[in-house]
Amino acid sequence: MSSLNWQKSSFSGGPESNCLYLTAIPDGSIHLRESDTPSAVLTTTSGTLAALLRSLASDADNVADPSRPSRS
Repeated sequence: MSSLNWQKSSFSGGPESNCLYLTAIPDGSIHLRESDTPSAVLTTTSGTLAALLRSLASDADNVADPSRPSRS
């Protein structure tokens, strides 16, 4: 998988050991890996990843404002 064009997430910060990398592969899947364990690769689709990110953002909003109702 070293020939893939891995890109560091814009939300990754700090030292290289704390980064999330993503790459799209020709079949439309997306691979994700952490810099501290680059051999462990998670494969998903853009729709599933988008749903996860929306859920995480919603949860973060609810933590910031506990008066907001949960969408669960």
